[in-house]
Parts: sequence; C-alpha cells; structure tokens
Amino acid sequence: MKVLVTGGAGFIGSDFVRLAARKGWKVTVVDKLTYAGDLERLKPIQDRLDFYNADILDRDEMRKIFEKHSPEAVLHFASETNIDRSVIEPSIFMETNIIGTIYLLELAREFNVKKFINITSYEEYGEIKEGERDEDCPLNPRSPYAVSKTSADMLGQVYWRALQFPVITLRLCSIYGPWQNPERLIPMTVLKALRNEPIPIYGTGDIIREWLYLCDCIRAVFAVLEKGKPGEVFNVGSGERFQVIDIVKHILKLLDKPESLIKFVPDRPGHEKRFAICSEKIKNKLGWTPTTKFESGLKMTIDWNLNNRMWLFKKLFYYEDLWSKLYRED
Repeated sequence: MKVLVTGGAGFIGSDFVRLAARKGWKVTVVDKLTYAGDLERLKPIQDRLDFYNADILDRDEMRKIFEKHSPEAVLHFASETNIDRSVIEPSIFMETNIIGTIYLLELAREFNVKKFINITSYEEYGEIKEGERDEDCPLNPRSPYAVSKTSADMLGQVYWRALQFPVITLRLCSIYGPWQNPERLIPMTVLKALRNEPIPIYGTGDIIREWLYLCDCIRAVFAVLEKGKPGEVFNVGSGERFQVIDIVKHILKLLDKPESLIKFVPDRPGHEKRFAICSEKIKNKLGWTPTTKFESGLKMTIDWNLNNRMWLFKKLFYYEDLWSKLYRED
C-alpha cells in the first residue's frame, strides 16, 4: 500500500510509520519538524521511506508531494496538540488543525485517495461527569485545542456526507508510551523526577483520564485502515481511567523518589475533570481490543525513558520556557 502520513515524525505518527515501513509499504512522511517532531524516531527505517520537511499549510508543496507519490491512503496525524499552549496561542491551533485539514482533504479528494484516516481526540466530548460517551454522543469542546480538533473532525464527516469522500474518523483517548515528548504527564514526571525538580500538578490532581498504550493505539489505526468503512467514526480507548495524582505518585514510587517533589499549581480555567469513552464499536466491528494493561505499559514507558534519558533531556529547553508560562504563581 502507498500511504502518506502527516505528522509522521511525531509521537503517534512515527510509530505507525515504523510499522508500515516494516510491512513493506511505500511510505511518504510529511512533518514540519516543530518541537513535537523528531527524525530520531524514524532512524531505524529512514532508508525505507520518503521524508519531506514540509508544512501542511503549504498547499503548493503538498500538491507536489501528492503528484509525485499518488498515495492510496492518507493518515492525518499532523496537529498542534498541547492543550495548555492552545490557551496561550489559539490561532496556531486553528490554522494547523482546521485550515491544514481542509487543504489535505481537498488535495486527497483531487488525487482520488481511497481512504483518509482523520486522527482526532476524545477531548471533543468535553467533560464527562459520569458514564462514558460513544460515537453518537454530542460534542462539547472546552479548550481551543478541542475546538480545533472538533472542527477537523466535522470537516472530515462533511466531506463524506456531502461529497462521498472516504473519510474515517478516530477519536483517541490519552496515548502514552516510548518517544513521547515531555509536554505530557508521564514523561514530564519522569524527567523532573530524575532531575529532582518540582513536578507541577494542576489543582489537586483529581483529573481523570483514560489511558491507552501506544502499540495498542497503532493496532487500532491499522485495523481501521484495513477494515474500516468510509464515513465511520470510532472511539479508541482502553477503559482504564486514573487520576493524574495517582499516576504521578506511582511513578515516583517506581523511581524511588519522594512525593515531596509534587507541586500543586493553580488549576487551568475550565479544566475538565473527567474523560471516559466507550470503545465497543471498534471492538465489535473490527475485532480490535487493547492488550496492554496500564500497569505494565507504564512500567515499559518508564524503562524506555530511563534508557533514553539523553533524548528526554534534549527536549528540556523548549518545555522549560512553556512551563514557566503555564505554572506561574500569579
């Protein structure tokens, strides 16, 4: 299969690329290489793919890539994803996540792409105080990031309903695993614990999220690409939900670090307290099910970060500036 992967040097996209390349697929990767992208993630298979350091907002460059490679499928991972940063710089999220998606949909339609996999987020549902949300539940985004992903989600569905363009939508829960940037809770906690630095936790840390290990997420993406029908929407989650504070305390215990490193900071305005989705549809229709329990996935993730701490430390400079803006006392 010939696939074009946007954001293919990012955390989730690169894992898809590594597996697709090992399957012998013809893989074209487009990545802007912002702080979120890193070619080190693609080193093991770099001779088995075509890579372009390009912005999905550059229509002319993207057209050239489509013309040269004629992909059968597009996997759209490229996105601005830092929820906290979206509150500070919302326009960047609207441009990349909404306008960039429009450009890609238009090009993919023009070049007769057979499947367009649109990767979105369970953040679109907003806070879920009780129970869980399935794919037919209304969306209620509560942050600029969530608004931008909801817009991208809806755009894809409109292209299917109005134009019969074969878009399939995946709403992912919180993904964790190797190669994740320390903007995210688990690698941030490991990084700061290793440096014996305060670990900032919003409010009381009672936020509940649903967690899925990276390899299970990518298995879901492949299942949808190979067996999903155009127009379908799938939640991708594990059903395993934990409070942020409990995860941080568990990591500190595994690293033999004191809980005194935890520093509670003022909560983000409008911070949703609980996320929970129902993933029965993808299980029943496509036969996918997660295989990695959180306890073992977390241990593997921590071990990876310990064995690759130089890569983790390399990312520190960008995040120190971001953290200084987010976790100030005033």
